This record gives sequence, structure tokens and C-alpha cells, in this order.
Amino acid sequence: MKGSKANGSRWIKTAAFAALSLFSTGSWAGLYNDGKVFLTGGVFTVDGAGGGGAVPWATITGYESRDGINGGAGFTYVRLPNYDINWIGGSIGFYDRFELSYVNTKLTTDLSNVNTVAMVADVLGLAGNLGLSPNGSKLQMDTYGAKLRLFGDAVYTSDSFIPQTAIGFLYKKNTTPEFVRTLNADKAKDWEAYLAFTKVFFRYSTLANLTVRYTAANQIGLTGFGGCDQGHSNCDSDKEFRVEFSTAYLLQKNFAIGGEYQQHGNKQKGKIVDTGGLLATDPDGNLVSDVVANLVGGLAGATGLKNTLAQNESDWYDFFFAYAPNKNYSLTFAYLFLGDIAVASQQNGLYFSLHATF
Repeated sequence: MKGSKANGSRWIKTAAFAALSLFSTGSWAGLYNDGKVFLTGGVFTVDGAGGGGAVPWATITGYESRDGINGGAGFTYVRLPNYDINWIGGSIGFYDRFELSYVNTKLTTDLSNVNTVAMVADVLGLAGNLGLSPNGSKLQMDTYGAKLRLFGDAVYTSDSFIPQTAIGFLYKKNTTPEFVRTLNADKAKDWEAYLAFTKVFFRYSTLANLTVRYTAANQIGLTGFGGCDQGHSNCDSDKEFRVEFSTAYLLQKNFAIGGEYQQHGNKQKGKIVDTGGLLATDPDGNLVSDVVANLVGGLAGATGLKNTLAQNESDWYDFFFAYAPNKNYSLTFAYLFLGDIAVASQQNGLYFSLHATF
């Protein structure tokens, strides 16, 4: 028994010593690494993964080489005519082989038609059921990601015809499911997968990337996944392959300009926002609720309102420039052409992102 206790004590001491050694400053200092070339790990993306602003690349986030660990935290703000969107999160790269990421996304609406529905629902005590607010309704989503470099090296074997290739997985959970259901999406949470191919042409100071994503996301998942008819019937959330492109040209070693394209689906096309029966009519064509009739101006007002609640979705484009004064942080500015988002059209505007690495 004494020998057994002694051995147990020895193992506990050994484990404690190993833990202390692992978390000591010296050990972490040995793991930290920032040996990669400027901007080759990408910037902070809307999915959290290393890449361009919207498109994940095959490169691993951060500046770590194969000998260490590096990561960062980022914040992005987008101002559109009818929406404010911000992203905040972080990612970490391990030995230029594997990365983990997380990002929280918030979209706030400024839409008169949706605000009117929210006001009517609020008067009737139904706003919470629809996930709407008269002061600006919000969509919010958490995205968890992982990426693995399979083969190739975009930087150090740039003379090869084989691009750096990585596979990535994303799990997205919209934390405002009532609003997602009101938008007639089938799901508030789902997973995605993608393959990314990245090639650096040093002779031309150019990076090119192709990403193929397997997803059913609406507006990258902000408005849910898939679509349903009124009453949440005849739902379709089958995933499909979508292509994305990204290119960047280095004007200097720490200053790049470029553009991106991201293909979107359109499973919500023509789907009317579900007002929970607020705009329902009786067999005679009159609004069922007199309260609603008074608030929206009768049947004509209700019909006009309903006609503005049909949804659509466009592919995304952007033009950007990214500047990294050093390897500790980078700034990205872009102009976005996002087109139709839900019930609002011509959603084009400015993009700003800050990415701090460590």
C-alpha cells in the first residue's frame, strides 16, 4: 500500500510539474512564432477563418511557421443603407497546419416596413413571438470554425503548380431563432464545409484563391438556412455547392489591394415575411383584426405593406485594400456590393476591419 501511495504521489507531482512547465512563460514563449510573410495568413473574415474579408483561404490564420503557434482577434463593422453589421471574434493557428476560429455576428435592421410590422405586433403583444422590435430588430449568430491544411504551400513552394489546399468546417448557430422563423427560413443552425485552393505568384506579387463551399446558408446564415412557404411548410434546406473567388495584389510587402466574389443561394426568394397572421383577411377580404386595420390604414395599407415583405438574395462582391504596418495588426477597408438582403435591395456600403495578431 505504501509503495502504491508513493507511486501515486510521484505521478501527481510529475503531472503537476508538467502542467507548470507547459503553462510557464518560457514554454509559451518557445511556442510563439511569427515567421510567415506579411499578410499571407489573411485578415479577419466574416466566418472567422483566415482569408479575405468574406472568402476563407487555404492559408492558416496568423503568422506562425511550422515551428510555432500564432493567432489573433478581430473586429469588423459594415454600414449599409438599411443594416448595420458587426463581427467580433478570434482565431489561432497551430504550426501552419491547423486553425480554430470563433466569431459573433450582429445585424441590426433599419427598415420601415419591418418596423411597422414590429410596431403592430408590439401593440398586440406578439413582437417577441416574431423576434421583432419597433426600435430595430436584430439578428445574431455564433460561428465556430476549424481548418486543416491538406497539402501544398502557397508561399514556400510558389514555383509549384500545386496550390495550397485546405478543408474547413463551420458550425453556425443563429441565436435569434424567432426572427429567423419569421423570415421563413427552415433552420436557425447548421454546418458548412469548404475546400480552399490558394496560390501565390511572387513574380507578379499576386495571390489568387478559389473556395468551394457546401452550404444551405441564407446571407451567410444571418437569415437562417433554407426556406419554407407560409406556415413553415414545404421546407427546403438541402445543401449545395457554391463558388467563391478572392485575389490580392501586393503594392508593397505590407499593403495589398484586391477583390472578392461570393456566390449565394436564393432559397428565400419570393418568400413573404411571416407576420404571424397579423395581415390575415376574412372571406370578405377585410382584415381580421380591427386594431391592425387602424394601425396600417385598412386593407389597402396592409396589402401595400405585404407587397414590400417579399425576400431576395444576391451574390456578394467587394473591393478592398489591406495595410499591415507591422505583424501585430492590420487594417482592411472595402466597398461592398451586397445587393438584396432579405426585404431590402441595393445594400452596398463601406466595410472596416481591424485584426490584431499575437
